[in-house]
Amino acid sequence: MFGIENPQTLLLQQDGAVLHVTLNRPELRNAMSETMLRELVSVFNAIQDDLTIRAVVLRGAGGHFCAGGDIKDMAALRSEAMTAGNHDGYIRFNRAFGTLIEQVNHAPQVVVAVLEGAVLGGGFGLACVSDIALCRNNAQFGLPETGLGVIPAQIAPFVVQRIGLTQARRLALLGNRFDGQEAARIGIVHEVFSSDEALNEALSTTLQHIRRTAPNASRVTKALLHNSTQVSDLSTTLDQAAIQFAAAVSSDEGTEGTMAFIQKRLPKWAD
Repeated sequence: MFGIENPQTLLLQQDGAVLHVTLNRPELRNAMSETMLRELVSVFNAIQDDLTIRAVVLRGAGGHFCAGGDIKDMAALRSEAMTAGNHDGYIRFNRAFGTLIEQVNHAPQVVVAVLEGAVLGGGFGLACVSDIALCRNNAQFGLPETGLGVIPAQIAPFVVQRIGLTQARRLALLGNRFDGQEAARIGIVHEVFSSDEALNEALSTTLQHIRRTAPNASRVTKALLHNSTQVSDLSTTLDQAAIQFAAAVSSDEGTEGTMAFIQKRLPKWAD
């Protein structure tokens, strides 16, 4: 299923156009292992061109999102480094997370992060590349790397993109923990909820909104938004956007969306 026959670290459930991906190592607060990295990459590879999957919900089992990298894996890599006499294992593991977070960032689907409990290190990075971030008020965020004598190597660029350089400096260099309300204030999450019931209700409402958007238009819009932050020639980008707009308006989706609006009904893709 979705590139993995028997996932060891994930729970996967498809609900129509929505794929629920649950990090499933609750005994370790869903710490990120090499196996989890490989499985997540496999899932996002498998759905890259799947037009039937329009949203991915990322959350963690057992009341936590993700507490960062697995310390046990770090110990194994330290042993590997001592035996091999090089740092190749560390580089492989760290760069693999960068591959994953970049993949999630550019996934054509709408990525919804449901954040509870620990949202630390790598979990913090995943939160920063979600399209919609919903949060329990008692979640604990932080970039603890410098306090452990390491650095947020693969996460840093995405944190800066999410909240800006000034806030990223403060969080990364102090390494302090903060709650959902502070996460909302500085722009990591979009909404904060005081109960599981309210959080799950908001998720349901969010998914309803996603289902009402046109599938292809949503994919093109997400790519356009990403491109707008990376270009040096704005005029060229706007020229390309105009071409994409014309294609969207004249497409089957554009025709159906317009007719649905005129006829005061939901478009077919929202069924």
